[in-house]
This record gives sequence, structure tokens and C-alpha cells, in this order.
Amino acid sequence: MYSSKENINILTALLSAHGVGRAVVCPGSRNAPIVHNMHEAGIECHAVTDERSAGFYAIGMALRTCSPVAVCVTSGSALLNLAPAAAEAHYRHLPIIFISADRPPQWIGQLDGQTMPQNGALKSFVRRSVCINEPVDDETRWYCRRLVSEALLAMQGVAQAPVHINVPISEPLFEFDAVSLPEIKPVKLLRATSVSPSVMELLSARMLSARRPMIVAGQYGYNKTLAKALTAISKRVVVLQEPLSPGLGSVHFDEVLSAMGDTGDYLPDFILYVGDTLVSKRLKTFLRRAVDAETWAVSEDGEIHDAFCNQTMVIEGCAADVLTCISDDLEHLPAGSFRTLWQSALDKFAPLSAGFVPRYSQMMAVKMFETMLEESDYDYDVHYANSSAVRLGCMFANHYIYVNRGVNGIEGSLSTAAGFSLAGESMTFCVTGDLSFFYDSNALWHGNIGGNLRVLLLNNAGGGIFRTLPGLERSGVRDKYVAGEHRSSAHGVCDAHDIGYISARNADELAGKMNVFLYSGTHRPLVFEVFTDAEDDAAALKEYLDYCKKESGTK
Repeated sequence: MYSSKENINILTALLSAHGVGRAVVCPGSRNAPIVHNMHEAGIECHAVTDERSAGFYAIGMALRTCSPVAVCVTSGSALLNLAPAAAEAHYRHLPIIFISADRPPQWIGQLDGQTMPQNGALKSFVRRSVCINEPVDDETRWYCRRLVSEALLAMQGVAQAPVHINVPISEPLFEFDAVSLPEIKPVKLLRATSVSPSVMELLSARMLSARRPMIVAGQYGYNKTLAKALTAISKRVVVLQEPLSPGLGSVHFDEVLSAMGDTGDYLPDFILYVGDTLVSKRLKTFLRRAVDAETWAVSEDGEIHDAFCNQTMVIEGCAADVLTCISDDLEHLPAGSFRTLWQSALDKFAPLSAGFVPRYSQMMAVKMFETMLEESDYDYDVHYANSSAVRLGCMFANHYIYVNRGVNGIEGSLSTAAGFSLAGESMTFCVTGDLSFFYDSNALWHGNIGGNLRVLLLNNAGGGIFRTLPGLERSGVRDKYVAGEHRSSAHGVCDAHDIGYISARNADELAGKMNVFLYSGTHRPLVFEVFTDAEDDAAALKEYLDYCKKESGTK
């Protein structure tokens, strides 16, 4: 039996018709009939109490399944806790449906409990925001169906996007007397699936005519077609990418740029940019110096995203399609001197990275983790938290990595990995710093996560990245107020939530426990907390870059 509320039944029917098979649901009375309906309709529901965490659980599930995921919260401020995940989903182009139960509009602002203006509360971070009031006649019934359909269609397309559906519900809430859902024929949308041949010819011609062409790949969902195209093109053209995009793994351009200094020999005269954000500030700063270069960008939403401040063309389309097309055209292009220059430098720095032995630090922990992980014999996926963690991942990961880089926030990294682990059986690792971990520790609160979630926690008692920012050391408030200095350990958190826990405080313990972390069998999630000193972490990074400069002959 289904809810007596028609707007809830229309919503449920259209969610099912559009193939929404999973939902993350949060506690509450006002949203209870929506949750009841989704469960009755066969939508797989996962309960997460913390709404902020729930939004990132949905992101993790969407990343794993490549399909839409709903998040359902009750009325009032619960909706506002979805804002960080909504922003992340917006910049990552992820199909998340944020569903909020609401009080009837006549009670908003009347000192009634859990009432606030909810319609449009996430409008800056969703492609479409609709409010579906309870229908009273055929016209309002049609309007309700239309609004839900418009929102679900807006979520789809070449560039997917989150949407928000607000559902005012009057009392009584808990009447479940509808025998079936309404039969609604869903609205479908046809979109162009191939890139225009004339556009591809123009792009290929421009690439072929450039003396110093370069392709830069930002964050992109894992895509075998794109990986194949980038790998093929890299044999003819300079391709710079981080492990956040599929293809070449760790490309040590950051070390090259650090060693080369201000030389202009490595600047391109034509840039093709695909994907979303980059981690490397050094690369962005470097390419912003290419003031005479043309920058063409493949943008799935057709918008201008001018990361290098010199964009001249936007191609609306899918990066995998575009690069596959031009890959064929560039197949017989001889590798020019510019590509040879870059490749020679990259080939020089790759073995230096592999051969460097860092002091005991977060760098040692990440390098050891990645080196040993390459030798594993099981399927795995790796998530990194933002700040220092993902930067270390970009240095040493030779596989695709997941990271909430849409807005680069510290919240939700652990929840995203936990949601990812729930939606599949392969081992899911999350490498995170201490501030990000403790901020999102509610991800471990729920007993529904299992032994395929492993967390490498890098704890240096604060935001270690702040020790690498020139000039901030002159401030007396850096450690306590800026870097969030603390003395916390995850041991208590793990005990409270029945999570396995191991730790290391020196190099010998790190090596021994890393083997346990990677290979022990357990039905529970496992946290490996590596304690380091922030000064040693900063020194290790400086020593690494100095080593690269010296050994490459550029210092």
C-alpha cells in the first residue's frame, strides 16, 4: 500500500520510471511517507542519520553505479545540511535528486515547528528546483507530473546535474491506503550523441597547425574510452593530467615545473582543456602565463570554464567523444620537438619519484601504500580527501583516484567513500587527513558499512598544508586557529562505532601495519591511523622537490 498523498505517489512513480534504484534516507516524520513509498516501490533505501553525511553517501553511490541516486530528508533545517553535497554534485556533474519534505506553505513563517522557506534553498547548486504541492484537480495533477518530469529530465544529458524536489505534505501524514501508484508515461528526451564532423575537422586542423600543442585533462569520471584516447594522443602530443582523470596515471609535470622555474620553453601555443578541476596550482599558474596561446575547452554543459584565463573557444560535447575523434586524425602526426622536450623531462622525473625514500612522514605513508597496493591481487578503488592527501596521491598513484574536487571542501570525503563501498564489493580505500576525517566521522556511525572499506588516516595534529604556505609562519595564530591544531585520535571513534583500528608512529610500525591494512580479512571497516609530525611532513615535501631538482641536473 502507498501513501494517500497524490504528490508523493506521482513522485514515486516517476522516480521508478526514470530508473532511480537507490535512495539515501534520513530520519524524520514529515518525510516518512516518501520513504515508505520508495521502499514499497522497490527502491533500495540506505538509512543515514546525519543529512550532511547522507548527501555524500549518495555521491559515492552515484560514482560507483553511474546512475541517479535520491537523498530524502525531513522538513526544516535538515535540507540545509545537504548544501555541501549539492555543491559538490553540481561541480562534479552528478545525478543526485535532493528530495525534501516540507510543511504546507501557509505555515511557513508562522512560528510553527520545523518551518522555513525550503523551495529554492539549493538553487545555486542544482540545475532545476521544483516544488510539488498536493494536487486538488486534474490541472494541478498535470502540473505536479510536469514539474517532477522537468526536474528529472534536467538531471540527465551530456552533462548530468543535481536537482531539488521540494514536497509540501499536509497532515495526516501516515495514511497508506493507495493500492497502487498512478500509471504515468514518462517524458523522454533525445539529445545529440555525436560531435559535429565540421567541429572536429576544425579542431584537428588547429591541433595540427600548432607548433606547441598541449592537452590538459582535469577531473573526469572514470571512462575507458577517454583513457584510451588520452593514452593514444600522448604518443603524438603533450598530455598533462592527474590521476583524477583516466588514462596515464601519475604524470610528474608538477616536479618538472618546480625544477624548471620560469623557463618559457615549456609553454604551449595551443591548449585543449577537457574535464573539470585540476589539483595542481603550479600548473594553473604556469599556463596562465601562456598569454598568446589559444585555449579551446570541451565543456559538457556548454559553459565557459576559463581556468587559464585565456580561453578562446568552447566545444559543447563529451570529452571522450571529442578526443576519440581527433585521436584518429592525429594518428600519423609525428611527435614534434615540443612533445619531445616535455616527454624527455617527464621520463627523467618518473624514476626520481620512484627512487626517492622520504623520511617518516605522510609522504612515506602514501608512497608505501601506493607501492604495496600496486602489488595486490584484488580489485580496489581509491578515494582521496582534499588538501595534502590528494596532492600526495597525485605524486604516487598510478591508477585512477576519486576525490571530491568539485569544490575542494574537506567535508564528505569519508562519507563518499563509505557510500561507494556500499554500492559494490571491491575494496574501497579512503586516504584522508585528520581534519577531514574528524569533520566527517559520522560516516562511520552507521552499521551498514562492511570490511571492504579501509581508511588510511594521516594524523599530524592539524592542517599540515598550512605549514607549506609561504608567509603564514610569521603569524602567531597559524597552528591554533588557522591549522586547527588538536590532540585527537581516531581510536575512540572506532571503538564507539565497532570499527577495526590499527596505528603507527614510526617507520617500522608503518611497514608492518601497512601489510595488515592491505591484506587482513575482516567483516568490519578498518582504520589505519598514521601519526606524524607536521614539521616533518613539510620537510619531506621540500626534500623531495630539492632531490628532484638536484638529481635531474636542474639545480
